[in-house]
Amino acid sequence: MAKGKKYSNATKRYDNEALHGVSESMALVKTLAPAKFDETIELVVRLGVDPRKADQMVRGTVALPQGTGKNVRIAVFATGDAAAAAREAGADIVGSDDLAAEVEGGMLDFDLAIATPDQMPVVGRLGRVLGPRGLMPNPKTGTVTTDVARAVAEFKGGKVEYRTDRYGNVHVPLGKASFEPAALEENFRAVLDELQRVKPASAKGRYLKKISVSSTMGPGVKIDQSRLRPDIDE
Repeated sequence: MAKGKKYSNATKRYDNEALHGVSESMALVKTLAPAKFDETIELVVRLGVDPRKADQMVRGTVALPQGTGKNVRIAVFATGDAAAAAREAGADIVGSDDLAAEVEGGMLDFDLAIATPDQMPVVGRLGRVLGPRGLMPNPKTGTVTTDVARAVAEFKGGKVEYRTDRYGNVHVPLGKASFEPAALEENFRAVLDELQRVKPASAKGRYLKKISVSSTMGPGVKIDQSRLRPDIDE
């Protein structure tokens, strides 16, 4: 895919093959964000797992201590008291069969879907629409729950989902380019700690294979794994 002039200019301002310490990487990636809008800073970790094997699929949620800097739009499938609680907690769209009909009609104006367990038969028929977009509620990520109000509050407050793609990569947003480097680093360490915590017992060899950060429109910055610990970084 062709890259723009601003991207090309950004790649000339640093050595894209060099490895950088964590603090240095967070400061550098901010300077390489070329767009006029506040770009998202994303972490990509290549894990030494085989995602084709169920016992090596890495998936879950992690709370970013500094938040994401993004207004997360949440759709909740619920009825009765649960629906009322979701609205009070700040859910953007709440419904049941009516919401499912809207989604089937092409309405996807949300970043995350949450459902109460009793609504899963309704949500289940949306698998072909929500699944490919990573929006299908799942108990493993806390998006199928009886306490929808708590889930809405947590995801609005900076909780994010993560999962390995078919290549074993995990993509997680760390915040915005407007964040201070220290805030990005704090979120980075929260994600890395979580990924190490959920390392599959069946994963063999090197677990953290490659780590890099990049902005939405900017080039990637490679992180030196020998300098991950704060006390030896920089």
